[in-house]
Amino acid sequence: MQQTGPKGELGDFLRSRRARIRPEDAALPVFGGRRRVPGLRREELAQLAGVSADYYTRFEQGRAENASESVVGAVAAALRLDAVETAHLTRLVRNAGRAGSVPAAGAAVEAEQLVRPGLRRLLESMPGTPAFVLGRRTDILAWNPLFAALVTDFAALPPQRRNKAWLVFLDPVTRGRFVNWETKARDLVAFLRFDLARHPHDARAAALIAELTEHSPEFGPLWRAQEVAGKTHGGYHLRHPLAGEFTLAYESLSLPDDPDQTLVTYTAEAGSPSEAALRILASEAARGARAVDGSGARDASGAAPAPAPRPAARTDRPA
Repeated sequence: MQQTGPKGELGDFLRSRRARIRPEDAALPVFGGRRRVPGLRREELAQLAGVSADYYTRFEQGRAENASESVVGAVAAALRLDAVETAHLTRLVRNAGRAGSVPAAGAAVEAEQLVRPGLRRLLESMPGTPAFVLGRRTDILAWNPLFAALVTDFAALPPQRRNKAWLVFLDPVTRGRFVNWETKARDLVAFLRFDLARHPHDARAAALIAELTEHSPEFGPLWRAQEVAGKTHGGYHLRHPLAGEFTLAYESLSLPDDPDQTLVTYTAEAGSPSEAALRILASEAARGARAVDGSGARDASGAAPAPAPRPAARTDRPA
């Protein structure tokens, strides 16, 4: 049974990783009789990591507050963790050690994230490239018209619904955009868990996970799998009622002065059918932006849009 809180997160992650390794895979002797746990026992993992069984037990329970980097590295090596998983483990160990300093009654209220004007202008300067700024807990902080045309009308959504995880799991329109939805869902959950370790007491993240667990039958099993992944690069097979099916590659660029914000762009191979599909969506986005600018309508934050030579990126402003 999975626990809650930083110490529970650490224990759940380590148990999930022990379960992936069979004793014979680690060149450990296998004795007869039924094993009570899948994968390695704590004693076996301790042997591989070069620590005592008692110490590893305390480590897994989050009671080894002063664990050194060498110990964490030895455990990560014994569990065959990759670089992202090792970084995640390091954060979990640190969070567990600090758990006593956080009031048990409630989680921290994270400050609203603001997108710099220069970053908004960068979004505006890419009318032919779907682009957005991803924040904590997969909040969508800013986007350009082509990304809205590709996925959904973010300006029509209340601010709390401009969240990638919520949209992919609970919004039928967004869900339908991904031909390989299962892959997108798995990647998104892995990134959400990786991000949560950076802000373990974020009340809004906890509420989001609770909502997704309650309303999406697919989210719970994926969340319990304890997979973690960073936001880097890759590609997805997409569909759109105006452009059919096509494939786009994405690149993620973390801001050097704010690791909680990531610029994500989607591109298509030059001369490909996917590039033609993207041009169709770009034309639609440009027509929609001109119609809004010409009508004098107000955007989702209540501000009157100013005329501009190119479609303006939209952003969510703090309430």
